[in-house]
Amino acid sequence: MLYVIYAEDKVNSLENRMQARPDHLQRLETLKQQGRLILAGPTPHVDAMDPGPAGFSGSVVIAEFPSLEDAKAWADADPYVKAGVYEKVTVKPFKKVLP
Repeated sequence: MLYVIYAEDKVNSLENRMQARPDHLQRLETLKQQGRLILAGPTPHVDAMDPGPAGFSGSVVIAEFPSLEDAKAWADADPYVKAGVYEKVTVKPFKKVLP
């Protein structure tokens, strides 16, 4: 089943985010190679593709996992969690309708 992982950044976490980014992207690449990643990306803090020093307010991942517990475990092990980037992470089942 698909799950949406919505993570909200802590205030002033951009430096920690950038330091942990390579490891974060590697985990996403693994999901992609396994054919389980639907989409992933950050939510800019301002209305711009490159928010510069404004940074990001969070991240969204939609991917396939065997269960909600597996999706939560994957989210809990994210390098951004370990680096203290995220204030809150929400994981929910997701039903893709379109496209």
